[in-house]
Amino acid sequence: MTTAWQILFWISAGLLLYVYAGYPMLVFLVGFLWPKRVKKGKIEPRVSIVITAFNEEAVIREKLENTLKIDYPPDKLEILVASDGSTDQMDTIVGEFASRGVKLFRQEGRAGKTVTQNNAVERATGEIILFSDATTKYRSDVFQTILPSFADPDVGCVAGRLVYVDDENSNVGKGARQYWGYETFLKIAESDACSLIGASGCLYAVRKSAYEPMYPEACSDFLICIAVSRKALRSVFEPDAVCFERTNQLANDEMRMRVRVISQTFTDLWRNRDMLNPFKSGFYAVELISHKALRYAVPLILFLLLVPSFMLTGSSYVYQIALVLQVVFYTGAAGGWLVEKTGKRLSLLAIPFYFVLANLASVIGFYKFVRGERYAAWEPIR
Repeated sequence: MTTAWQILFWISAGLLLYVYAGYPMLVFLVGFLWPKRVKKGKIEPRVSIVITAFNEEAVIREKLENTLKIDYPPDKLEILVASDGSTDQMDTIVGEFASRGVKLFRQEGRAGKTVTQNNAVERATGEIILFSDATTKYRSDVFQTILPSFADPDVGCVAGRLVYVDDENSNVGKGARQYWGYETFLKIAESDACSLIGASGCLYAVRKSAYEPMYPEACSDFLICIAVSRKALRSVFEPDAVCFERTNQLANDEMRMRVRVISQTFTDLWRNRDMLNPFKSGFYAVELISHKALRYAVPLILFLLLVPSFMLTGSSYVYQIALVLQVVFYTGAAGGWLVEKTGKRLSLLAIPFYFVLANLASVIGFYKFVRGERYAAWEPIR
């Protein structure tokens, strides 16, 4: 049995190392040695900005004022707010901007974000559709940075760079910013090596001709990259196209958001499992397996690492040290959770706390997926 435990320990340790270090190194090296360049050029197509929202009366006015400051010829720009059956004053506020060219599409009956987005795209007149959230702030040069990549006929989607803002310097916000910095590195590497596997939902643009209507429970900013890949087009990352979004500041809010996204992503992976076949989709399948499937399997990998560490403590100092490190890490995460409950700020414990929160969300998201729970409609956490 000792040999079996040792094999399980080293396989689990190897997988964990691959997910967080090996894969980033692999995709970086592929992009560095065999980069897929984007043939950028100056273009000025008709563009539609689609803002899909529900009950965002508190922020929609500020969002529209920010959008109207974008530097682009007014005769080539359409601003379309897609309201998913909002019950507050949001639609009325949007109506106040009609004289300034803002259009309202109201989806009756709370059909959900994805269905509302699908129907808004049908009505949009732009060759390029830029998707945005109601809380996201853009710089005025967003089109000067994001459109040149569409001069390349092989590009179907361009994702911008999300910068998280947390004026309160909250524990959850600190963890989210650190996590997103790591994700941004992966996006740059994946874009150089092959294609993005997911975009930031608050800033990404798609050729209308490449957009396919999605099923209601889809995680649209993840699924869009798969849809584009099926059309033999690439999704690329443009780090100079920057948007700003406030982080969640409470652990419960972050957990709810991550559980919803992960559960939706499990649905997308299952319904598009053929894309996990390297013989079908090449290196893109390696990205999907490594960045999503294995990442969401980390809770299982962690469990399969902890048990052998405990069972092998009497056989070698290596396993004793491994067990101690794991116990210390999880104790730090628990301590971070307790400190979070008191409302105090923490720094050293922010990383283990957020790491465990994210992986617990993976467990809950998988459980909801297996139970058949699906997310179509959404409630803003604000």
